[in-house]
Amino acid sequence: MTAGISHAAPSVAITGAGSGLGREIAIGFAVRGYRVFGTARKPQEVEELQQATRGAARMTTCDITDEDGVRAWAKDTSDAVGGAGLDVLVSNAGILTPGPLEVLSLDAVRHEFEVNVFGSLSAINAFLPALRRAEGRIVQIGSMTGRLPLPFNGPSSASKAALEAFADVYRGELKPFGVAFVMVQPGNMATGGPAKTAAALDRTAQSMTAEQRELYGETFGAFVAALNSMQSSGLDAAVAAARVVEAAERQPPQIRVPVGPDAEEVLKLVHEQTDEQLDQLRMQLAGLEAAPDGTV
Repeated sequence: MTAGISHAAPSVAITGAGSGLGREIAIGFAVRGYRVFGTARKPQEVEELQQATRGAARMTTCDITDEDGVRAWAKDTSDAVGGAGLDVLVSNAGILTPGPLEVLSLDAVRHEFEVNVFGSLSAINAFLPALRRAEGRIVQIGSMTGRLPLPFNGPSSASKAALEAFADVYRGELKPFGVAFVMVQPGNMATGGPAKTAAALDRTAQSMTAEQRELYGETFGAFVAALNSMQSSGLDAAVAAARVVEAAERQPPQIRVPVGPDAEEVLKLVHEQTDEQLDQLRMQLAGLEAAPDGTV
């Protein structure tokens, strides 16, 4: 548990706790006796998680891009934890906007940044007073693609790269207050994400004009097949969530935490290989080029 915990039941706030990895993280913290405060997009998700945690999770319906809504949730949560402050903030909410950059609208790219980047900044800043009181910890859910951007995954990769930079800045600015910042870098996970990803991929494919399909249809189709395969066979959601909970409690805190064997391997290669080699790796992961052994 974090250094500033001075009460019997530690507290955690989690954005995007209604589904996917966030839901499993919330359940994982509840099992460990935390007071869980989370956001979800749908009332049904709120009800389901409250039942799954036997009432341990106090959920709020909130759009992470609504700054006033985020502030109101942070205030309610901060009032609930009182003078002890908040021990852990897990900034998890995020979306995926796949497709060729030439095809995607700028509005779609902006929306991904609104959710993944500005939504994270909004939640972090709203909770900083409570985190300072507890000398707590921020756990940012990023991605291995924040360090190895992939073709047809531009907005997501770029938004996760931005979070990597903000993590480094926050870590330095918050160190005097005893607030740690941990960047979690998952690889592929078998959460609710694959179904959402498949739907997003299909929307992009269906939105292409005949000319765009002529340009990108074949290669984007290969990417779709590769990504769906990787996510469907990815790390079990509960296992990934347990790794996040561990990162939230580990002393001393780690700066970056890869989650999953693919993330560990990719992030190791990022530091070891040349730009040319990394370009080849990107193409292989995106299903666009065979590996030297003939696999993709």
